[in-house]
Amino acid sequence: MAVNEEKKKFESKIKPEWLKIANTLGEALPYMRKFAGETFVIKFGGNAMGSPELAKKFANDVVILKQCGINPIIVHGGGPQISAMLEKLKIQSQFIQGLRVTDAESVAIAEMVLSGSINKEIVSNINAAGGLAVGMSGKDGSLINARKIRRTMKDPDSNIEKILDLGFVGEPVKINPEVLVSFEESNIIPVIAPIGIGENGETFNINADTAAGAIASAIAASKLILLTDVPGVMNDDGELINKMAIKDARKMITDRVATGGMIPKLETCISAVEHNVEAAHILDGRIPHVVLLEIFTEHGTGTMIY
Repeated sequence: MAVNEEKKKFESKIKPEWLKIANTLGEALPYMRKFAGETFVIKFGGNAMGSPELAKKFANDVVILKQCGINPIIVHGGGPQISAMLEKLKIQSQFIQGLRVTDAESVAIAEMVLSGSINKEIVSNINAAGGLAVGMSGKDGSLINARKIRRTMKDPDSNIEKILDLGFVGEPVKINPEVLVSFEESNIIPVIAPIGIGENGETFNINADTAAGAIASAIAASKLILLTDVPGVMNDDGELINKMAIKDARKMITDRVATGGMIPKLETCISAVEHNVEAAHILDGRIPHVVLLEIFTEHGTGTMIY
């Protein structure tokens, strides 16, 4: 009788949140074992980058992944920050098909913002959380060899296709992942600014999703994770799709269910999964700890494309 009373007294002191944490860790264990030794390429961008609180939580999550034996590689964006700096310097921007026309002056500003302030802030947050992060751009170690992006547009009057000149906006043509392999062996977390180098030494600004997808494919990453400002991929009824095959993702584009900025994200995920990546995830970066919730829980939070 006394033993039962002592047991009840002890259980009454256990707070419900403690049990919740313990249950969560128990649920996460199989996934920790499954992904130990694997490499995840995570694109960090959107509103999460603009929120100091979310940015610090993201840094904590990255360190947790590393502690679980996963090798995270971070690729970050910075479009709003580049726009703010160009506006501050009174440099006007022109956009064509959602891409910023980038002249020599603008690409220098983009490199300064991406490789400088943004990159170092993410590195600092990860290091403050107990990790060992090193910042770099795609120019370092010739990681991202790039070329000028090619886009065409039909003239509404003549119906003739015209080649668009977007300046120093680039796309990856070759990834040299040797430097990333050496970082992995050194227990370092790379944080990469999406700046590439051309065959003649030109500097190119590259879409962060595209850069992350190309890196993930080149190193045969287990996962490509894109953090964005939407819950994931939605169906016709506005409901979240938790899992979808490549063929279904393609159909969403051709049937115009996917629109706007979701189209290039789906295209990046499709290309990655077709080229060595096991699965791609589109997650809402506005949700605290969204990466951990997607990777270490059965239900997940966003859309996985396989």
